[in-house]
Amino acid sequence: MVKKWQITIPELTGDITRNAYVYLPESYDREPERRYPVLYMFDGHNVFFDWDATYGKSWGMKEYMDFTGTQLIIAAVECNRSPENGRLSEYSPYDFQAPELGKFKGRGDETMNWFIKVFKPMIDRDYRTLQDREHTFIAGSSMGGLMSLYAVLQYNQVFSRAAALSPSVWVAPVKLGKLAKEAELLPDTIIYMDYGSEEGDFRPQVIQKFSRILSTLMDRGVMASGRIVPGGTHCEASWEKQLPFFMNTLMYGYQEN
Repeated sequence: MVKKWQITIPELTGDITRNAYVYLPESYDREPERRYPVLYMFDGHNVFFDWDATYGKSWGMKEYMDFTGTQLIIAAVECNRSPENGRLSEYSPYDFQAPELGKFKGRGDETMNWFIKVFKPMIDRDYRTLQDREHTFIAGSSMGGLMSLYAVLQYNQVFSRAAALSPSVWVAPVKLGKLAKEAELLPDTIIYMDYGSEEGDFRPQVIQKFSRILSTLMDRGVMASGRIVPGGTHCEASWEKQLPFFMNTLMYGYQEN
């Protein structure tokens, strides 16, 4: 079951509404005493329904969750749809410059403050969640993948596991590398990262930056799973094919038969 409603994020976009989504596993109504881990996701409009997705293709998360019987709540929020590329600003923790688009102020910490102080308490209040860090995960792709990686490093006291698909590490590779080296991480931190072998004109450079960050995390003892996806591209159809890989990583130790 997926519930959909409209919310505002005054701190970021005033009274402009955007969609929020919550997936509840099939056992939710049948087992009223049970509580569930929660996966928070960026770009919520692309997660569940093709008709909401930016390019007409979603990740198909509902079908995957129903088919596998994964006992997890998913809470997702639509990105900023501003024609001025508000998504790039909201989904970057650092100021940066994008080719052909210009300079952007990174508002990622404002975004994360809203997720942690407003959205998570809302989900914990309205649904039967396991509220502790151990059962709180985060995931996204592209700029949402960058934010997921940043969130689990910078806000490790809140999120214990993250999946960063095709993360936009090009935004600030030096700052991300420094964060990967210096962030205070608890020993049970789990991170999944991947990048498609056919992504973009700058693929070799980006994969090099991706690999350095992944290696740094592994050197620090983080339980990290990294992949270069054979034939992987930068789109929802490709990310949908990675669902078994990153969900198995996120749910390792929680999966039930």
